[in-house]
Amino acid sequence: MNGRDENQEPHGASFLVWETDDESSSLLRRLGEHIQQFQERSGLGLSLGPSPVAFPKEGWLEQPLDPFNASDRRFFLQRYWVNDQHRASQDGPVFLHLGGEGSLGPGSVMRGHPATLAPVWGALVISLEHRFYGLSIPAGGLDMAQLRFLSSRHALADVISARLTLSRLFNVSSSSPWICFGGSYAGSLAAWARLKFPHLIFASVASSAPVRAVLDFSEYNNVVSRSLMNTAIGGSLECRAAASAAFAEVKRRLRSGGAAQAALRAELGACGSLGRSEDQAELLGTLQALVGGAVQYDGQVGAPLSVRQLCGLLLGDRDNCSSPAAPYRGLRRAVQVVTRSLGQRCLSFSRAETVTQLRVTEPQVSGVGDRQWLYQTCTEFGYYVTCEDPGCPFSQLPALPSQLDLCEQVFGLSTSSIAKAVAQTNSYYGGQTPGATQVLFVNGDTDPWHVLSVTQALGPSEAALLIPNASHCLDMAPERPSDPPSLLLARQNIFQQLQTWLQLAKESQVRSGV
Repeated sequence: MNGRDENQEPHGASFLVWETDDESSSLLRRLGEHIQQFQERSGLGLSLGPSPVAFPKEGWLEQPLDPFNASDRRFFLQRYWVNDQHRASQDGPVFLHLGGEGSLGPGSVMRGHPATLAPVWGALVISLEHRFYGLSIPAGGLDMAQLRFLSSRHALADVISARLTLSRLFNVSSSSPWICFGGSYAGSLAAWARLKFPHLIFASVASSAPVRAVLDFSEYNNVVSRSLMNTAIGGSLECRAAASAAFAEVKRRLRSGGAAQAALRAELGACGSLGRSEDQAELLGTLQALVGGAVQYDGQVGAPLSVRQLCGLLLGDRDNCSSPAAPYRGLRRAVQVVTRSLGQRCLSFSRAETVTQLRVTEPQVSGVGDRQWLYQTCTEFGYYVTCEDPGCPFSQLPALPSQLDLCEQVFGLSTSSIAKAVAQTNSYYGGQTPGATQVLFVNGDTDPWHVLSVTQALGPSEAALLIPNASHCLDMAPERPSDPPSLLLARQNIFQQLQTWLQLAKESQVRSGV
């Protein structure tokens, strides 16, 4: 594997624009990408002093397509970004920001923990885009023969290969500590990199990392339901009741058919037929994701709706709130806010359209990677959000079987193979007791994903922070004057943990005579 000239472009991939949404998880991922891009644009516009910030360097690494088969000579180009403006010495630390299931831009080395903390320790900051996402897509597209090289294990092999090559490229001392950072799936990768390669990764900060794979993720909506009632973030019992009433009204109108159903299509941005139950499930799943997204990204810069704003809409028609249509009108307004914010004409599509879109094997220019992420859920993680618990305030559709059917329809993968894959993932990485040392797990208790992470310390060197009323990866977001004391304290704790680790690294360097 070689370092490539940073102006070299990846080869072999043709790009296709995809405007459509697909399944409820897709809306959540679009919200995440929208927020990330918004924050990146904001961050890159800032000047930290009299002179403007140096723009990060983009580079490409030649990586083996199959790192587990030495006789396979195929390779792909993997993108990375470098911010060396704070680097103080060759034996200083390297902060490696791992990419997840989407593209990685220059903001990945200009904001968040690595960039914020780099000046203190004179660190070199590097980010690595995940294989098969963004521009790091191997030649040959996204058919099944290619996708077998897409997994978290392949991604970890890339991390280690990149660490060795980048050490040479940037003349990093062999005693320099490498510390991984990541959020969400990439947070799991950061923890697993330390777990599987402790001799190469000195420590990791894993934010909102869902390290436990799960087929039926009903707990997601349990947290959403609880958060809608949390007065500290603008929720209330009335808000949760209004959300439930809004979904009941949607179901009533769907059952009515005819003119009521046609009006519903227009009002909620459903761009496919709603005649079939599977098409209705697509709409209901996406509406659930809209409410879930308000909770998951509550209070973040760039998020279209906070819990407080959503509850304001659902409860807005106070004079007429006894009418079952009042919360529905609030949900309708919420749909308009989100679709406008994301620049989408449609909220949902028919099931057939969803399947057609997901079968497309050409990479998409948007970098969202719907097909790739679905493949990873089908072959490693599950994470299928359901609402079958009696306490769930939404519709019981889409049920788990329809979500599992998507793996069969798109990739020909059976339900039993998915269940087996989820069990194997937990067996390989250890689920919520991974056993990795020098890993800090950071979560917010508003975030529905925290229930799949590590929220209590597992030992003296397996630390955990649970931030009250904080949403998904909020600790990684740019600092704001309005940040609550609990978030400031958490960031302070992350700083202190890094200080402890880097002191350990320094002592180790002294002992080895560096």
